[in-house]
Parts: sequence; structure tokens; C-alpha cells
Amino acid sequence: MRVRRHPRFDRVYVIRDGRSQLATLNLVPGFRSYDEVVRRVSGREYRIWSPHRSKPAAAILRGIRTLPVSRGTKILYLGIASGTTASHFSDMVGWEGVIYGVEVAHRPMRDLLRVARVRKNIVPILGSARRPESYAHLVEEVDVLYADVAQPDQGRIVVENSEFYLKDGGHVILAVKASSVDVRLPPKEVYEGIREELRRGGLRPLELIDLGPFYPKHAIIAAKRS
Repeated sequence: MRVRRHPRFDRVYVIRDGRSQLATLNLVPGFRSYDEVVRRVSGREYRIWSPHRSKPAAAILRGIRTLPVSRGTKILYLGIASGTTASHFSDMVGWEGVIYGVEVAHRPMRDLLRVARVRKNIVPILGSARRPESYAHLVEEVDVLYADVAQPDQGRIVVENSEFYLKDGGHVILAVKASSVDVRLPPKEVYEGIREELRRGGLRPLELIDLGPFYPKHAIIAAKRS
């Protein structure tokens, strides 16, 4: 089994064991954030980052260039759910970084609280991403806004949260589920509509990555506030 650093993304690794798999180095060895596969190599614990369980992992395999998550990054995560993807971001930002995770549903929040008790760089926030002012007392200015909210108005949600919390020069990474926006339109038209909405909201689109075959009719849009 061999491990190498990913050539493009800080604190992401590629493990070769018959096949290549993405992984992050476990910030809290011995703790399972979900039912992830763990590989121990040279005394270090690596958590397999499956593209079937996490859209950013799928985006990496699909060739995304914009994923500015590294040691010390501050992230506002809209739609954090139970924390599967956030746990890998937690590995990447380290104890120097922080992830403010907003989730509206109580059931996944209970699972997230279990993770956050150990991964103390995750701050769980029970609330609606449609009301960014409601968590202003908890969230500071951030480097990255990551959103996976699967709502028809997700473009507006991201723009409003970026106005509240995203620093100048900060990045938005938006996971778009086309059928959640408009089931009648072809996915490409949905993606273009969201991209234009971000542009009108003061965000400069950088790239659009289709997540098929891992997530059919899904894409990730990366943008920058400038």
C-alpha cells in the first residue's frame, strides 16, 4: 500500500492498494465520524474519502481545480447534515481552521453533534440557511462558503450568505442538484441559471464540474467574491 500527496489539493492524499482512492489524514485517530473505511500506513491513519459519499471528492476525481480548503481555512457550510463531508474538511483545515455548519433538520443534527464533540473545529448550528442573520452571533468572516442545500432558491441562499460572511477574495463552492431547482429543465440549463444568479449577486463564476457518473444531474459550481 502506497500513499502520496494529491498533486493539486493540500492535505488530500491518494492511496494505492490495487486501485487509487482519495483519503484525508485522520485529525482524531481512532474516532470514526461515520462508517468510513480506514487505512493505516506507517503509523498514520488515513480515512478513505469516497466520491460516492461526498460531492467534493467526486469533483476532485472529475477534475475540479478550485477547492481552496487547507490548514487554517474558515468555512461556512450550509446544509452540513450529519457531517460526512465536513469530517474530511475537518481533517484538511486542522485545529487551526473552523467549520461553521448550518443544518435545519433535527435528525442529522443529532449525528453531527456526536462528531463535533470530538472534532472540535466543527461548530454545529441548528438553523435555516435562508436566514443568515439568525446565526450572525456565531459565525465570523470566512474564507470559503460551501453549500449543499438542494432547494429551488439555492442560488439566492448562497448569495445572501456570501454577503453576510464571505470575505473579499473568498470562494463559494456550490453543489447543485438540478431536479431540486427545476425538474422541467435540462440540467445544463439549470446550472447556467444558477451561475448567472451568482454572477448577478457579485460572485465571479470560475468553473462548473458535472458530477456524473457519481451523482447524475448534479454539478459543483465554484465562484469567487471579488
